[in-house]
Amino acid sequence: MKVLLVGEYREGQLLESCFELEAFADELKAERATLLVGSADACQKLRGKVYFADAADYLEYNPDLHKRLVLEAAARENADHIVFSHSAYGWDLAPRVAAALKAGQVSDIIAVRDGKFEVGCLNGKMRRLVAPATAKAVLTLQPGAFTLKNPGPPEPRIEKLDVEKTASPVNFLGYEPAEKKEVDLTKAAIIVGAGRGIGKQENLAVISALAEALHAEVGASRPVVDAGWLDHSRQVGSTGQVVSPKLYLACGISGATQHLTGMRKSGFIVAINKDKEAPISELADVLVIADLIPFAAALTARLKKP
Repeated sequence: MKVLLVGEYREGQLLESCFELEAFADELKAERATLLVGSADACQKLRGKVYFADAADYLEYNPDLHKRLVLEAAARENADHIVFSHSAYGWDLAPRVAAALKAGQVSDIIAVRDGKFEVGCLNGKMRRLVAPATAKAVLTLQPGAFTLKNPGPPEPRIEKLDVEKTASPVNFLGYEPAEKKEVDLTKAAIIVGAGRGIGKQENLAVISALAEALHAEVGASRPVVDAGWLDHSRQVGSTGQVVSPKLYLACGISGATQHLTGMRKSGFIVAINKDKEAPISELADVLVIADLIPFAAALTARLKKP
């Protein structure tokens, strides 16, 4: 099997998601090549065969030009799968490539099982295994789902790639920074996350007390934010903030896919939940099966003891 990985380069920097694409190819045990529209220096950080198109010529993003580059690289490799990160870049470019190839697309892949791709469904509450029905396929990977293990030295084999630069109706103007958040959870060493399992808004006082005892920030799952119990600035997940604290304490969080995306890179994960089968149990280093509020109160009391 051959895969073409489409790397990302933004504001002069190679994005970490490129290494997640490499990890996915390793998991598939596939022969791979990478396309990067970026700089020659950035290509030096990649492994294996790299098709390099200079961002000075093709811009950091232009859907028409980048689609042509992807199709050219895919044709040279005769790639079975063309793989993007499930990011703003991938959201826009992947379906254009799939349509041009008349290929199936599988989006937001979180794992590979028995040769099929695992994706979330029912708003992240369940997962299913799918396989493309076409010989060639376009795939996007959920950020953080794949981690490169024992990468070794990069040692790229770089091949310059050029395509005809015809006029495009789309111009790249630049990047608009995200709205500044009231709380920057990305800098927190410890986060105590509150989920629907806390029961009611009044129980946030118990979670806040536990966070204070741990010198932690309070985070939240999407249902807690949707209910208006906490501000969106505290939401962890693909529709909130993506965090990587040393310790993540998940309180009453079942583990919807979009939430796991936002905290799976935490150093150590403790989950407190009544349901031992909750999806977060697969990710947790320690799973505490307990009635959340009494347990959290008891833990707070113990932490406050001199």
